[in-house]
Amino acid sequence: MNKLQHILTKYPFSCIIVIGTWILCFMNIPETPLSNVRFIDKWTHSLIYLVLGLSISFEYIRTTKHPSLKFIVVWVWMIPIIMGGLIEVLQSYCTNGNRSGEWLDLFADAIGSTIALLIGILLVRYRAKA
Repeated sequence: MNKLQHILTKYPFSCIIVIGTWILCFMNIPETPLSNVRFIDKWTHSLIYLVLGLSISFEYIRTTKHPSLKFIVVWVWMIPIIMGGLIEVLQSYCTNGNRSGEWLDLFADAIGSTIALLIGILLVRYRAKA
């Protein structure tokens, strides 16, 4: 409980984004005018994981005196990609065909996380110099 409380108090916005991501990834998506945009779902995946990674980076740097690159690599890049892969597997096998797990979705997740990682690295280095 203490660890959960620590995460919720130190990373509240990131926790909201994670919960929102899980909800969005398992609900049926209605048709919108943007449905006709080529690869809109891939752009959405990249944006969600970019925002998640940036949120983790900002909250970590805001609450830590000496941020480490190892934390950024693990929590901004690796853990979100693993989460994205798990979501895709669960979509394939647990949604009765309502949602499909796709490798390109996981690739889009990785792109968003990688961009967030690069920005997070820059932020950690900037913070170290300040």
